[in-house]
Amino acid sequence: MSEATGKPGINPHTGQSIPADPAGPAPGVTPAAATPAPAAPAASAPSQQELAIRAALETVMDPEINLSVIDLGLIREVRFLDPPKTLVRMMLTTPFCPYAPQLIADVKQATMSVLPQECEVEIMPDPWSPDLMPDPGLLGYSF
Repeated sequence: MSEATGKPGINPHTGQSIPADPAGPAPGVTPAAATPAPAAPAASAPSQQELAIRAALETVMDPEINLSVIDLGLIREVRFLDPPKTLVRMMLTTPFCPYAPQLIADVKQATMSVLPQECEVEIMPDPWSPDLMPDPGLLGYSF
């Protein structure tokens, strides 16, 4: 119950009323403020351009593992900048991947085949893990 109005509160996740608790708050627990918290911004759905670029990146294969950069979860972000430029943020399976220059060139080529504008590929320093894959089972073993 909201202490200011004496009415039941609203669950911010479901939008339904929260039933009144006749026992009151647990000892040592301070009731929440009567004003609702602002809603978190919804994650925007990928644009048609981003979906098309990600589809094209399915053709870019890691030559050692023989899976696409999408299947491996290496592509972390596709952004469209102004002036017109596409930024692709990706990671590598190993820090000193010998195929990095070829992968970067292939990612640029696939991206520019969909959207003919300058493309920058940024390599993220984060370590890669099979947990980042949409389907880790593609590697042929379980974790």
